[in-house]
Formats: sequence, C-alpha cells, structure tokens
Amino acid sequence: IWSPGTPGVGKTTLGKELASRAGLSYVNVGDLAKEGELYEGFDEEYDCPILDEDRVVDELEDRMSQGGVIVDYHGCDFFPERWFHIVFVLRTENSCLYDRLESRGYTGKKLQDNIQCEIFQTLYEEAVLSYKKEIVHQLPSNTPEDLERNLDQIMQWIEQWMKDNN
Repeated sequence: IWSPGTPGVGKTTLGKELASRAGLSYVNVGDLAKEGELYEGFDEEYDCPILDEDRVVDELEDRMSQGGVIVDYHGCDFFPERWFHIVFVLRTENSCLYDRLESRGYTGKKLQDNIQCEIFQTLYEEAVLSYKKEIVHQLPSNTPEDLERNLDQIMQWIEQWMKDNN
C-alpha cells in the first residue's frame, strides 16, 4: 500500500494508524532517508536535503518483496510499479492545508509551492501516470471524520484483498 500526497495532508497519521489496525509494517521514507543518510545533496531554495532515490529503492527492496508494507512519501515516480497493489492519494482543501503547513513552519516559496502542488493535483496525476489507473484512489483528508472513514475503507479493501489472494 502506498500513500502519497502533499506534505500536511495526513499521510503519516493515516499510515501509522492503518499499520496498527491491520498488523502491517509502516515505512516513512523521509525518516528512512534521515536514518540512513540517503541523500545526494542539499536544496538551498527549499532548505532541505535531496533524496537519493536509487539508494532508497535499494534500502527498501527486501522489505517490499516480503509484502505487507505501508509506504508514506509525497512523491512516487521512482518506486517500482511491482511494489504496490493499491495507491491512496490523500487530498486536503487549500485553506486547511495552508494552516497545517504554516503551523509546521513552512513559509514563502516552500509554502506556496506545496499549496500549488495540491491545487493542480500534481501528486495524483503523477501517481496515475506511474501506476495502473485502477489501483490509484483519491481520499479526502480534511477532518477527523475523514480519517476514520478512510481507515474503514482501506481496512475493507485489505480484508477483501486477503480473501482474494490467500
């Protein structure tokens, strides 16, 4: 299972809770990269390290081949298609997202670009281009009620997948 989306849409909250409920393992690619220093430089404009995508894929390959993994990362076009049975893209209304990012200390270009990314559905379109369209689903992620509904929906999908594949 892979959950992309703009920073601040609720990927980590959803991913951790889903892993706990479903007994799956959870990987936050940002944390993985930080722990293993899987970087190839630093982006001065966005004030953040640049991910070494090949090293991230190498680092995850064994875990992903065993299955039962939820991956949390905003981008997707470098992950092998074979890794995922389903992709859930979380979407958040702009005013809500703006507040969440601002509270994280995002300002200026970094804040504006992430809001633009959400407005233009950039990550959803990237997911649709990178994977079979029928496995990519958008879920609203504005309220605690949305989170609960999304968890229920994904749990139903997992249960059905287990029935169909075991």
